[in-house]
Amino acid sequence: MVGAGLSGAVIGRALAEAGHAVTIRDARPHIAGNCHTARDTESGVLVHVYGPHIFHTDDAGVWDYVNRFQTFVPYRNRVKSTVGGQVYSLPINLHTINQFFGKTLRPDEARAFVAGLADASITDPQTFEEQALAFVGRDLYEAFLKGYTEKQWGCAPSDLPASILRRLPVRFTYDDNYFFHRFQGMPETGYTDMVARILDHPGIDVHLDSPVAPADCAAHDHVFWSGPLDGFFGYRLGRLGYRTLDFDAFRHDGDWQGCAVMNYGDADVPFTRITEHKHFAPWEDHAGSVLYREYPRACGPDDIPYYPIRLVREKALLADYVAAAAGAGNVTFVGRLGTYRYIDMDVTIREALDTAALYLDARAARRAPPVFAVAPL
Repeated sequence: MVGAGLSGAVIGRALAEAGHAVTIRDARPHIAGNCHTARDTESGVLVHVYGPHIFHTDDAGVWDYVNRFQTFVPYRNRVKSTVGGQVYSLPINLHTINQFFGKTLRPDEARAFVAGLADASITDPQTFEEQALAFVGRDLYEAFLKGYTEKQWGCAPSDLPASILRRLPVRFTYDDNYFFHRFQGMPETGYTDMVARILDHPGIDVHLDSPVAPADCAAHDHVFWSGPLDGFFGYRLGRLGYRTLDFDAFRHDGDWQGCAVMNYGDADVPFTRITEHKHFAPWEDHAGSVLYREYPRACGPDDIPYYPIRLVREKALLADYVAAAAGAGNVTFVGRLGTYRYIDMDVTIREALDTAALYLDARAARRAPPVFAVAPL
């Protein structure tokens, strides 16, 4: 297993329980990948070191799986947004609409009101901007979507595909729970502790601070690669595009913002949001606080890749790497980086469980395991 994040840990555990000897290597000095959590030594706050991760899913099997290794405490992600000197509730909901427009609309009235704001002339939206204008009109788009999107992706929303804005970003109730999923929570003692318990099996051997080169893979029967897909091939065809994040961490003696996540939608504010980590564990009590300002930017060769860009150039390059992967032999590419897709934790775990099952079935049938358990194209 190349990578001791969720993909490597879950696949490794499944194969170890099936009797295989599993070696897991990770270039970082810790397990759990980007969902790594650690206690701040000064305040005691459990910090999401690479930014916040909230667990949410409709997959009962995945929910049962994570609860096998960790106690999940109910948690609802309620995001706020500072726009034009005012604080609003996200996602855009009935409270947001009434506050923003100074109205007291009921749900049906708000639905009709927003429909009247929408640009009805856009019948086949091709870009993010067109999709947003067709959904909510210019006022809500420019306040809550345009500036944030420009900062997040580093380009104009008119240059992004409509598919990024998959569904109507509006609720016509006062429900401000950010996610729709029926299972939502936070691991009581953190994601790193959960991953450590997944890895706690006599058949698993973990090596940290241990980078892996493709040439190192020849000594193993099979390799599950959760590192960058293009990295496996030495970036010989070019680098797939990502956005990365810079975190400006700061402390406060008390409560800085009164919520876990505060977005900043104004384009002239250089960061996208501030996260206050003690609010991700509201069952704990801490006097001090640890906060992150998040600054998205283009990902360089030495940066941690977060968000795959997947525009036209990247998709063409991805197709070339998928073709190269087909001839790699004895390797399966998994996870967010290995398949060049932005996927949530629950999807990562589901795909890891399915990948392990496919591998075991292939071994039993004496056929080659899949190169990709989920096609990235």
